[in-house]
Amino acid sequence: MTNPPPHAVRRCAHPVNLLHSTLYFSPDLDAGFRRLGIEDRSTPALAARSAPLGAVGAGTVAAAFYSYDHGFLAERLPAVWETVSPAAALEIRLEAVDTTLRRLLGEEAVTSPAMAEAADLALRAAEGGGRHARPLYSGNADLPVPHAPHLRLWHAATLLREHRGDGHQTALLGAGLDPVEALVSHTATGRGLTPRWVLDTRGWRQDDWDAAVERLRGRGLLDADGELTAAGTALRESLEEETDRLDAAPYARLGADGVARLTELAKGFLATALGAGAYPTGLTGKR
Repeated sequence: MTNPPPHAVRRCAHPVNLLHSTLYFSPDLDAGFRRLGIEDRSTPALAARSAPLGAVGAGTVAAAFYSYDHGFLAERLPAVWETVSPAAALEIRLEAVDTTLRRLLGEEAVTSPAMAEAADLALRAAEGGGRHARPLYSGNADLPVPHAPHLRLWHAATLLREHRGDGHQTALLGAGLDPVEALVSHTATGRGLTPRWVLDTRGWRQDDWDAAVERLRGRGLLDADGELTAAGTALRESLEEETDRLDAAPYARLGADGVARLTELAKGFLATALGAGAYPTGLTGKR
């Protein structure tokens, strides 16, 4: 079995990660938490994602999520666990995944042989991840695997997304990028969240963003117009290369052919989800 090259890992991880993330933009997740008395629109995603870690507070989540303001988190955690237990949050998120994927992909796709194949491939890959220094991957790996293929695929996609994310944070630390600098430099690539989305969902203020821009300019990573310099572009690419390296083990279990097939299936499902409005407009970009 031939190991996939690093660029193949990245090409596969991208659609798999985006399939996982459809949950956090789904009205079904918000509705589930509203039924239990959570009205704040930022809390459901925070609770759903951190629930595998238990009834943790802002410090743990700031460490595990990396890109959130601690004060913003402290307004919501651990208070949410007084209303919704982690076990209940996990039930809500799986119910929301079920409803969301059926709505976005359609019943035919959800019950198709292709869905079962994608779930099996993704789960086999996900089982190859390492737990050490990977809190979000490890927490999710302790959860039972759902039976239905579309839920199995989402569970496996969650493991793969968090495995890559945990490794990416290691790369960010190694590059000396703090949370806001990481967000600013990613946005400058044109592939990250817009500044408006970052400030709205991560809890940072405009002056936090502006100060990070100035620090990156001082390091020669951004120019006067806020665009990446050659050094900034090289740094962002080196981050992705290091993330690929740290994320290689799950995909090595599939081999090059298995990764290619999972990429094909995941891209197909993602295209359908995007066509059904899985993500809001204006989510990514430089402005």
